[in-house]
Amino acid sequence: MQTLIAKVGKGEKGAKDLTHDEAKEAMRLLLEGVATPAQVGSFLVAMRIKGESVSELAAFTATAREYAPPLPVPPDLGVVDIPTYAGKQDSWHVLLPAAIVAAAAGVPILLHGYDDVPGRLATATVAARLGIPTDLDPKQAADYLVKNGLAYLDIGLYHPLVFRFLEMRKELGVRSFFQPVSRMLNPAHARASIIGMSHPPYFEKIAEALRMLGTQRALILRGLEGEPELSISSVTKAIELREDRITPVTLQPKDLDLPFERIEHLAAAGADGEVELITKILGNKVKGSQREWVVMNAAMILYTGGKAASIRAALPLAQEALASGAAKKKLDEFLSR
Repeated sequence: MQTLIAKVGKGEKGAKDLTHDEAKEAMRLLLEGVATPAQVGSFLVAMRIKGESVSELAAFTATAREYAPPLPVPPDLGVVDIPTYAGKQDSWHVLLPAAIVAAAAGVPILLHGYDDVPGRLATATVAARLGIPTDLDPKQAADYLVKNGLAYLDIGLYHPLVFRFLEMRKELGVRSFFQPVSRMLNPAHARASIIGMSHPPYFEKIAEALRMLGTQRALILRGLEGEPELSISSVTKAIELREDRITPVTLQPKDLDLPFERIEHLAAAGADGEVELITKILGNKVKGSQREWVVMNAAMILYTGGKAASIRAALPLAQEALASGAAKKKLDEFLSR
């Protein structure tokens, strides 16, 4: 470990990237507890200062995947993997109703994250109040996903070794490469992922790393507050990975014939307020920007899941899931359990 720290920690001019094999070895030393606490802190901060290469991120993720088997779901189920780790502070969790709408329209979705996001309201907190279990072990989550079309998996229950390093952010005060690694774990080995990132250096690197890992399809977003969500109040920068091809795109409401909405109109409402709002939206009792924000994000999930040729083409599918009562029925299924 000393040799690896020395290679990445020699400052702006002297630091060098690890080879793919060196990065895998470093990850093993971290996950298996061989590295001492001082070495762990030194390595994480040195990597943060140097900046992780695409090859390093791919190697770290590939190694982390070796320590947790994929969820036992049928490979032809067509799951869309959506990591949700950032939490919300200034706006509400549009991802949750969007996922329920998309699931009602036929796209199975696995959400994964954790419920202790510093200073923010976690997706898990709101999901639990909507009746979506957030304490399932991997086998239970797989069964629930197959049966209900939408499941939440706590990273601490799926990959406790990675979770331990995510928790170190509270001690270090800064993010480490475990933040992007957790988003690329893809517990169900889904063919498609939607990943949100707010830290600019990781944006393009994640797309390249996913391609190295063999991901068939992914949408990486500079999402609102770091969550995998399209914004209705601004332009969303995105990168699409599809069939080994990486394409930068920009997405904005007018592309879907929707008006921009002021961000303050999407303000956070607290867990209780969100549950009330989401329940009304899924019951097709809300019109205007809040409903439209859900529809555009549901359309994004449906598109990524292969249900339409574009996000725009997926809009009618999302709207029909709301208007027909299918989305409300799906929510009622969760709340009745």
